[in-house]
Amino acid sequence: MKKSTVDRPWKRPGAAAYARHRIARALRPAVSVYPMPPDIRKDEDVQVRMRDGVTLRLNLFRPAGEGPFPVLLSAHPYGKDSVPERRRGKWSLNPQFRIMNQPEPLRISDQTSWEAPDPVWWAQRGYAVVNLDTRGGGRSEGRGDLLCDQEADDIAQVIAWAAAQPWSTGRVGMLGVSYLALSQYKVAALNPPALKAIAPWEGFTDAYRDFFTPGGVVENGFARVWLLLTGRVARLRTDLAAERRKHPLRDAWWESLTPRLSRITVPILVCASFSDSNLHSVGSMRAFQRVGSAERHAYTHRGPKWASFYGAEALRTQLAFFDRYLRERDVPPPPRLRLEIRDRLDHVVQVRDEREWPLARTDWRRLRLGEGGALSDTEGGAGSVTFDLRREAAVFDHRFDEDTELSGPMTLRLRVATTGAEDPRLFAGIEKWSHGAPVPFEGSYGYGRDLVAQGRLRLALRELDPVLSTPHQPEHTFRTLQPVRDGEEVDVLIPLSSSATLFRAGDKLRLTVAGRYQRPRNPFFGHFPTHYQPTASGRATILWSPENASTLEIPVIPKT
Repeated sequence: MKKSTVDRPWKRPGAAAYARHRIARALRPAVSVYPMPPDIRKDEDVQVRMRDGVTLRLNLFRPAGEGPFPVLLSAHPYGKDSVPERRRGKWSLNPQFRIMNQPEPLRISDQTSWEAPDPVWWAQRGYAVVNLDTRGGGRSEGRGDLLCDQEADDIAQVIAWAAAQPWSTGRVGMLGVSYLALSQYKVAALNPPALKAIAPWEGFTDAYRDFFTPGGVVENGFARVWLLLTGRVARLRTDLAAERRKHPLRDAWWESLTPRLSRITVPILVCASFSDSNLHSVGSMRAFQRVGSAERHAYTHRGPKWASFYGAEALRTQLAFFDRYLRERDVPPPPRLRLEIRDRLDHVVQVRDEREWPLARTDWRRLRLGEGGALSDTEGGAGSVTFDLRREAAVFDHRFDEDTELSGPMTLRLRVATTGAEDPRLFAGIEKWSHGAPVPFEGSYGYGRDLVAQGRLRLALRELDPVLSTPHQPEHTFRTLQPVRDGEEVDVLIPLSSSATLFRAGDKLRLTVAGRYQRPRNPFFGHFPTHYQPTASGRATILWSPENASTLEIPVIPKT
């Protein structure tokens, strides 16, 4: 090799400065709280009896006046009454706001529970707001299960109850972030008559593929924390942590947790951000692509999750969406796809309206991996690079000669052989480099030093799903083990997360391939609490030739 083609992407400059900034934000989160004004009516622990005799409880917020009002509902197991409190002259905050970096300010009322819509803000705009403790959560009775059909049926019954109340117009919508987005899919697939619109704001749609075992690789960082915490705040029948260990492949049990997106027909506004690829981004975009709704809309961004959700632009979009479909006002529909393009963490280059994802006019280009760490759109000779799966990453660079927008998913195609590696895994990352330094982007859990895009694959689960795969978005079945023999050359496809990124003339795209996750786990400067099971040991060799190229497919958007 002409020069070193290995790297250590988990060691990047600027860690100390980032750690100082993150600690400061943890001590003083950029979250301001305002008290609920007296003209908002709040009814606490309103009881709704389910068909099986279990009583669920909700908090109801209504504007001044008798109504009737359209209804906005959120449902979750986290506890509807876990809200900011005034203590010694200061507002207490949900600890997640301290654990997860808050790079931009946000403002919520003292009635806002974790990742729920601010009920005061919505009531002031003429909506009745329902915050529901799901079965087994908060003050609701019974024992529940996460992501289950019973939960969806319960919510459908609460929707029917809300529609029948004298203060209600009979038209109900759903809104919320993360689990409060997940809880919308299955109930929407039931098509309860009073549910007229949903807005799942960043919510995965396939628990195995998107979160617990992406690429067939077990996530045991945030997943472990989340399962532990939900088990403490909610009374659950099923130990999801134990069940996932019993089901390492994507079998019928995982399928039972997955919503039938094609059955969703109500208008939908889905937030499919590019800043949550370790959790919700892939599944959110899948929802936009696969729901049966004729009126479907996507709002994309690469900003901080909660500052974006509670921010002025997102609120305007949400309000217009619900005014149109719940109030039946003559309001223009949102864009089919709001696309936000960035060139770095804190700079939006452009926001424009699009129609589909991926964009129909995309120029799909295949960059060939080559000798000396080259990543080129021209054909080269045969070659290879070998690296230690735990200590090194293979690295390939492509320099852009002109400003180039990459908006869409990427796909890595590799010819690879491993030695001394039991059950190998590969992790691929895309970085942007400018003026000799990596450019950071917003990532999951408030991480501010993220990659442009990423993907991973357990090589024994490389079987492709011919039904779900599309030409530029391959999907794996994760149902059949195909163990890799020592030294065996195999062809693999690794789908990478979507992004919308501008590379300036002279900038480099850097592809890194390793046997471990490519960001450190350190809670101060790393991507805490993210953690994926790494390859334990061994070496990998990536090979290429004119007849069997290893390539990175990139989505170039032609200039208009």
